[in-house]
Amino acid sequence: MLTLGRSDRVDMPKLGLTDIHAKIDTGAYTSSLHCSRVEVVNGVLEFVLLDEEHPEFTGMKFVFKKFKQREIKNSFGEAELRYVIKTTIRIYHHLIRAEFSLSNRGNLKFPVLLGRKILRNRFLIDVTKKDLSYHHKTQGT
Repeated sequence: MLTLGRSDRVDMPKLGLTDIHAKIDTGAYTSSLHCSRVEVVNGVLEFVLLDEEHPEFTGMKFVFKKFKQREIKNSFGEAELRYVIKTTIRIYHHLIRAEFSLSNRGNLKFPVLLGRKILRNRFLIDVTKKDLSYHHKTQGT
């Protein structure tokens, strides 16, 4: 089983994100992705990844025809109604199709949060380390 640290850099190829910072959060069940301008127009979910403050912000609008709306507890334990999409994430050599709730994480350090659902039975977590899969990718080890 591969090991992840408390944070890492991951790729989300279908969204055009490479080496995006992700927080590993075993206290969270669902994974989350920082988005702005999230809205449903004519039954289609539209959103912009990140925000103007983020260095990788492009302003590109993404459109998903398949999405869900689900009640998810935020970091304060309060229930929020959020949109949830399925997309692909690359960690080490694994391409994983997973659900991500869309939320405004602009005031937080990491634009991506990886919860237990995506981590379970795939990775061990060592909180004393960070960027393990990123170093593996860049150093070819």
